[in-house]
Amino acid sequence: MTAPFSEFGMLGGRGVLVAGFFIGIAFGACLERAGLGSARKLMGQFNLRDLAVFKVMFSAIVTAMIGLFWLSRIGVLDLSRVYLPETFIIPQLVGGAIFGVGFALAGLCPGTSCVAAASGRGDGLAAMIGMFAGVLATGAALPTFQRFFTSTARGGFTISSALAVSDGVVVLGIVAVAIAGFAVAPRIERYAARARE
Repeated sequence: MTAPFSEFGMLGGRGVLVAGFFIGIAFGACLERAGLGSARKLMGQFNLRDLAVFKVMFSAIVTAMIGLFWLSRIGVLDLSRVYLPETFIIPQLVGGAIFGVGFALAGLCPGTSCVAAASGRGDGLAAMIGMFAGVLATGAALPTFQRFFTSTARGGFTISSALAVSDGVVVLGIVAVAIAGFAVAPRIERYAARARE
């Protein structure tokens, strides 16, 4: 096994930070090139007129998933060393709902708000300020809600463990869903466009 490089000490502590910095810039540049630094474009996701967010993000997820799967199968990547966040079902459902409402109100998610702000857009800067204010407020209130935040813990919970199937079956299923989604998305966009005429 040679990867993940950070876990096997090939990059060192400083190298990990430098790599993360440049990967973040590259990802932000890709988002901007895809038009996802624009709140108007992102709001097209909610009214089904422009499903670019779905296409770009699902493409990224599927690419990363297939890459991780096959790199681990050929012995390059040790998946047991890749960080898997713990699952807390109820707190994460509540957090997801809050995130969704914030996304719909601001027209930007955390990543795209950073891209928008870096591109000089005021709405991106406002969303970032709101995001950091929310983080600080949550941190300050953490002792009060500590019990809730740690409730319904499930550890490193994955789709394959939840369904008791192999990782390969999950990869195949998600790829099939992605292909179907990519095929249907243009039709949904055309239908939404006609409905608004």
